[in-house]
Amino acid sequence: MPQPALTIVSLIRSPALAESCIQGLKGGRYRLVPLDPADDPVRELEGRREEFDALLLEEGSVDAILFGALQALGLQWPAVVIGPVSGKVLFHDAEVRLPPDQLEQLSYSLDAAVSRFLRRTIRPLPDGWKLPNRLQGRLGYLGVYYKRDPSRFLRNLPAGERSDLLGSLTRTYRDLLISYFKDPAAANQAIESFVNTAFFADLPITRTVEIHMVLIEEIRKQLMLKGQKNDFLQDYRLALLDVMAHLCEMYRRSVPPDLPVVSGALPESHSPSTSPLP
Repeated sequence: MPQPALTIVSLIRSPALAESCIQGLKGGRYRLVPLDPADDPVRELEGRREEFDALLLEEGSVDAILFGALQALGLQWPAVVIGPVSGKVLFHDAEVRLPPDQLEQLSYSLDAAVSRFLRRTIRPLPDGWKLPNRLQGRLGYLGVYYKRDPSRFLRNLPAGERSDLLGSLTRTYRDLLISYFKDPAAANQAIESFVNTAFFADLPITRTVEIHMVLIEEIRKQLMLKGQKNDFLQDYRLALLDVMAHLCEMYRRSVPPDLPVVSGALPESHSPSTSPLP
């Protein structure tokens, strides 16, 4: 059964970025409704609250007054923030951050934003605000965790899209390596971004390890050319272990509570793929 369409409010100031988002979601189950950040988006969001399922925000397109006004009204949605990995939280702690050079992951980030919103208690919502119940009723007990779309699994993508997605994931992983020891908050955002896409795209574990090893080898070669020591690179195994731990937690939460786990194994449809891609 196909998943229901989601209506996404887009608050993006840059025309080029707005067009990239439209192209990135083209042909999928998302309907973008653009709102001009220069107008009065709070009035539109309040008046049309039941029409919208999630927000897509460009960092810097709106100021903090918007978020304060929405919170004062008790209005919160699943949110994807397009902006650099910085560790900052703009709207609420269930938002998903996606750098603008990684838009190949946008649809996966939106799925992750809905799931995070449904499984986290953000704050009490007013009686008239039924979004969590509406989303949960449409998407299932655990939201889109339980209903990943196999057509968007990495192995089922056309070759060009598969290559683009792997390139985007590599850039995400590079972000987390750069910040892993010097900026834990930013590194955690990068880990969450990578793991979200890895889960919803059913990225093979072997590919995750391969991405890690390729990037570490690139760094090692750069250090050798500069005559610098590289023995500390072995410490970055902690980053890979961290990613794997987060990914295992995603799979653990994807199993419905009423579905028994036999012999410690996940059902095939929920298990991470371990075989390499052709």
